[in-house]
Amino acid sequence: MLRRRTGKDDVPPSDSSRDNSRPGLNRIKTEEDKLREEFDGAKVKQLIIRPRSKRRNGFIFVLGGLFGIFIALFFANQQEVISFDSLMDLNLDSLIDAIPQGIIRDAKQFSQHERDTVSYDSFAVGLHLQSQGVKAKHPVVMIPGVISTGLESWGTGTNSRQYFRRRLWGSWSMMRALVMDKAEWKNHVMLDRETGLDPPGIKLRAAQGFDATDFFITGYWIWNKILENLATIGYDPTNAFSAAYDWRLSYPNLEVRDQYFSRLKSYIETAVAVQDEKITLASHSMGSQVVLYFFKWVESEDHGNGGKDWVNKHIDSWINISGCMLGAVKGLTAVLSGEMRDTAQLNAFAVYGLEKFLSKEERAEIFRAMPGISSMLPKGGEAVWGNATWAPDDQPGQVMSFGNLLNFRETNSSWTRRNLTTSESLRYLLDQSEDWYRNQVLGSYSHGVAHTKREVEANEKDPRTWLNPLEARLPHAPDMKIYCFYGVGKPTERSYFYQEELDPLTNLNVSIDTTVTINENIDHGVVMGEGDGTVNLLSTGYMCAKGWRMKRYNPAGTKIKVFEMPHEPDRFSPRGGPNTGDHVDILGRASLNDLILRVAGGKGDQIEETFVSNIREYADRVQIFDEE
Repeated sequence: MLRRRTGKDDVPPSDSSRDNSRPGLNRIKTEEDKLREEFDGAKVKQLIIRPRSKRRNGFIFVLGGLFGIFIALFFANQQEVISFDSLMDLNLDSLIDAIPQGIIRDAKQFSQHERDTVSYDSFAVGLHLQSQGVKAKHPVVMIPGVISTGLESWGTGTNSRQYFRRRLWGSWSMMRALVMDKAEWKNHVMLDRETGLDPPGIKLRAAQGFDATDFFITGYWIWNKILENLATIGYDPTNAFSAAYDWRLSYPNLEVRDQYFSRLKSYIETAVAVQDEKITLASHSMGSQVVLYFFKWVESEDHGNGGKDWVNKHIDSWINISGCMLGAVKGLTAVLSGEMRDTAQLNAFAVYGLEKFLSKEERAEIFRAMPGISSMLPKGGEAVWGNATWAPDDQPGQVMSFGNLLNFRETNSSWTRRNLTTSESLRYLLDQSEDWYRNQVLGSYSHGVAHTKREVEANEKDPRTWLNPLEARLPHAPDMKIYCFYGVGKPTERSYFYQEELDPLTNLNVSIDTTVTINENIDHGVVMGEGDGTVNLLSTGYMCAKGWRMKRYNPAGTKIKVFEMPHEPDRFSPRGGPNTGDHVDILGRASLNDLILRVAGGKGDQIEETFVSNIREYADRVQIFDEE
């Protein structure tokens, strides 16, 4: 059960404060509720939620059927290949003419209703804070998350010229290349297996500027709503910067190939000198790991050579948004078998369509050839994620413990001898992998726990530990503030049922056992726990709630403040609306935008620490203890 917890004594909710429409989540008047009331005063339209009618359900069913027919036509060519141009030649008007007019009328009404219910002023948060006197103060540097930054081709070789300056990740050009020329697209997006750098003759680079991260593809916003609100209180390209990076690269290679950390250091120093104000760093997801690594890199005499006080001199605050500080369990299955919940729960026809584009084996191959993604493998082992019989986030009456990450019903095969905990699953992954992938992971990252101050200090010169907060300390920055903002209450992949892969045509040894469905929390072989839909609560919350409050991990006593946001999506909005807690969609959440602007505007002290989950109880159960 999720409930509000604050730094003060717990306040039990009254019956009248409970939201019975949200099982497991008690609605209490938190600081966020106050913010919402303020937004009402700023004329943010209230979302109207009406029950979906049977007729609308019928429309969606028919529309889904037509979409299925459309996709079937796409795949039904005798050679199982159809040209993009012939696909575009399909007469969609004739398809529409065949749809009953009553359904067309319902479609228009439903579409208009959806627009009405989710069309709130994108600038409302900024305008409201502007009216309260909040204005741009600290220069803002934004560090995006994994996958959200566009990658464009700068190669001029024979096979690359057709893609010159086209985005092969994060645009419709990517989709067209994947459909029309999958082999060449794969050659471009995968890094060299041995070096982890560009393959011979191919050159992909992260797009730069706000255009790199505002939208993933046309219409699918990422950072755009934050940019809109920042602009409303006085931010523009002179005092705000998006530090995009090639998320495929391992962290050491970000500097080797692109000098990313040197450029980031130089930009921050220039901004502080020009603006005469320290920086506010705002990072999301994997970007928070990048920030942690940067802190260590910039201090190191062998790397950034900024000295022990560089961070304290230049960084006022770090806004850690949905940071996967201890990795994500779905990161392991992505590289182990190219699978996760989204692929495991597809129906047979959808799986057929997906496999035509990228098979499980191809997906695993691509993910492994992007070493940056492996930075999100779970960290902390059994101490954080549990053992064969227990996990810190287990619930009373739970059917099975979360402690085993991979569960095998049949254990007769040499590939599936027994159930595996998180650290055992990581070893299993490396044992079953090619040498080049094993070398990339072991040479770039560490996944353990430093249980003493001496161990932490011994890791100072080992870059493999720098993005693991359980092995490396925070910088010596007593004046810096860290704000942890993340969503809770959305079911998130926590463990899996696996089986030996029986397909003789694939090189994979195991795959998710989709035949296992026990209840709503164990569906198609995927066991769900707590989090934001992508990153587990233990990962987003442990370091903020407890880990960084231990002296060995935070020797300077940097202040930490947590603000959890419950997932309360608008069902008519495909992105969840202004109250979503989803891992990516939270970037458009009204209250998150309010919090970011307050910190950037120098008003972060006004934010009240707010917990709505049980993370502090789980954190106390984690087998990592402060030194006496």
